[in-house]
Amino acid sequence: MVKTNNKILLVEDDQNFGDVLRSYLEMHDFDVTLATDGVEGFEAFKKDHFDLCIFDVMMPKKDGFALAKDVRSKDPEIPIVFLTAKTLKQDILEGFKTGADDYISKPFNSEELLYRIQAILKRSKKAADPREEIKEFTIGKYHFNYPLRLLVNSVTNKKDKLSPKEAHLLRMFCMYKNDVLARSEALTKIWGEDNYFTARSMDVFVTKLRKYLKDDPDLEIVNIHGNGFQLLVKNEAPV
Repeated sequence: MVKTNNKILLVEDDQNFGDVLRSYLEMHDFDVTLATDGVEGFEAFKKDHFDLCIFDVMMPKKDGFALAKDVRSKDPEIPIVFLTAKTLKQDILEGFKTGADDYISKPFNSEELLYRIQAILKRSKKAADPREEIKEFTIGKYHFNYPLRLLVNSVTNKKDKLSPKEAHLLRMFCMYKNDVLARSEALTKIWGEDNYFTARSMDVFVTKLRKYLKDDPDLEIVNIHGNGFQLLVKNEAPV
């Protein structure tokens, strides 16, 4: 059977149900990896690339919410769908707070799940930016390795290890180099929401990045009033 490029990580502690759901998804050309607890699921996630995750909520060793937080720390963008027998409002809200893209209560219609998965993947691919694939950047006298969160001054060889949010924000500045990075876009992608408190937090992180880049006078992060920020790279040689 020919598989699509869509790879799904399914983490479900009911082995029989997991096998049935995996077989159903594979019938519809998905490439599915099945794990039976949260710890096993996170190990599988770290070893491969996935386009979407489906997590049961109630699992041994590590529940679905904790697993989602671990996954989000590695990949803030990957779509996550929760499966659960629980229908309590607070559990559903917890799922969405954790970053769920959808939340489906058991028992559910398999065809409905399939359509929801297809809709999420369609939105995800439509929103995909080719610049997201770039992992290393050169800005002025600095080399930035995003996966390692390492900023290196190529003149002095000084190395700075960035925090996850610092690295994510600097990557967005690099992607939008010399263009305006909208505050709302950065806030929703990195902090998960755009409000007064997350905006103040972003200002703090911008200040930190300015300190990291201060040794290069040709680099400047400027505030575009009412819109966002701009990483200006002066005297850059044309490509």
